[in-house]
Amino acid sequence: MRIGIGYDAHRLTEGRSLILGGVHIPFQQGLDGHSDADVLIHAIMDALLGAAALGDIGTHFPDNDERYRGAASIDLLKEVAHMITEAGYTVLNIDSILIAQAPRLAPYIEKMCLQIAYALAIKPSCISVKATTEEQMGFTGAGEGIAAKAVCLLDNRQKG
Repeated sequence: MRIGIGYDAHRLTEGRSLILGGVHIPFQQGLDGHSDADVLIHAIMDALLGAAALGDIGTHFPDNDERYRGAASIDLLKEVAHMITEAGYTVLNIDSILIAQAPRLAPYIEKMCLQIAYALAIKPSCISVKATTEEQMGFTGAGEGIAAKAVCLLDNRQKG
């Protein structure tokens, strides 16, 4: 068994769509970044890559590579899933949390879980996504950005 942890944060900005967990969230701002800046998917990818000792998302999808400009992070997660499988691992579960003062994310959680499970080719019951605020403290509480944390558990099918 291998455990991984991931974290990501991006600044909110005008003129971008808000994508979290591969789901478009109606909101007046989106996250600033080279790709679609989906902090939840980025945190999950880093957790998975870290658990398999395969580096991080910056190693595989650098922000100075034009191939990834505007990329859908959910598609990048599918690539990470392939890397994990090729390395001999199976994703057992993911637990994650979104940290945002706004918008209210509860109505979108189930769809996020389905999107992530589909990208990883695992059961939705193996995915947990939660959301919280920071009671108006810090950059997320001030509405300046959104952050996400994720942990995962991998099994090595090769047992060696």
